[in-house]
Amino acid sequence: MSLLSLRAARRPVPGVFVALAITLAVGWLIVMIDGGQLFNQSTTVSLLHVAAGLGLVAVGQTLVILGGSLDLSVAYVISLSTLVAAETMNGSDGALLPAIGLALTVSAAVGLLNGLLVTRLRINAFIATLGVGLLLKGYLDNGYDGPAGTTSPTLVQTLGYQRIGPVPLSFLLLVAVTAACWFALARTRFGHHLVAVGGDPEVARLSGVRNDRVLVVAHMLCSLCAGLTGIYLASRLGSGAPRVGTEGLYDLESIAAVVIGGTALAGGRGGVVGTLGGVLLLASIDAIFNQLEVDAFFKQVIRGAIIIAAVAVYARRAMRKAAV
Repeated sequence: MSLLSLRAARRPVPGVFVALAITLAVGWLIVMIDGGQLFNQSTTVSLLHVAAGLGLVAVGQTLVILGGSLDLSVAYVISLSTLVAAETMNGSDGALLPAIGLALTVSAAVGLLNGLLVTRLRINAFIATLGVGLLLKGYLDNGYDGPAGTTSPTLVQTLGYQRIGPVPLSFLLLVAVTAACWFALARTRFGHHLVAVGGDPEVARLSGVRNDRVLVVAHMLCSLCAGLTGIYLASRLGSGAPRVGTEGLYDLESIAAVVIGGTALAGGRGGVVGTLGGVLLLASIDAIFNQLEVDAFFKQVIRGAIIIAAVAVYARRAMRKAAV
């Protein structure tokens, strides 16, 4: 794969940001006609908190999808990491750093398992990560009936609720993680190899890329991002929650944000900047619907329609480029 094609693969899709601007403008008008106010501080803070939780896991999901893989275990990794962090902290600030380290280590270990199943045993990523997710689900369902542990007060006050103006600290963490992943994709050998593996694994292998190693690292990074999401949610909830990942639909929502952001599910094309746009678009739709008190079922219908439309637009664009 040429340097030009690698750069094109990482170029963010501006269409998602156009859609975001249009959504916010139309939403603001509709909410104003309904007698509400979309761009007040409380709504903005809530929107950015939602984006932070979804965005962290979606950025990780982007990495594995770029490599032509997938991770359906992230929702269970999120739930598990909230419990590991909260139970290790047990309300003590002194255990804050060890708890975060342990939660991220457990998350990375799950990612390593996913990567080895996909690369060494040649199990389809959909089946492998779904299977690992179900294993984690069994552990969580058997071991926990409800919330457990107590989050460190310092973590709650900082990552959970501290903000700079209307911008939560958690959203700044998302921006930092996104920037780090963008740099890795655009400026490092790992990023070049990941896009190459997603674009054409055989060509990448013949070019000297160690495909298996690249995909294992991508899966570990994805699970680490899910672990960060879990730590953030533990800071918001004040305890570990065994079902917060699945109830939040973080597995499907993260994939939706990646697709809306312009990353091809087949791999090899897309980027984390587009994913951030997709996350903000989904969070904005949530904020608008909450202001309008729209039925939850209708909200999901609209989300599904947006995802289908996004995939259709990108598919037509790819067909046109192939025909040129």
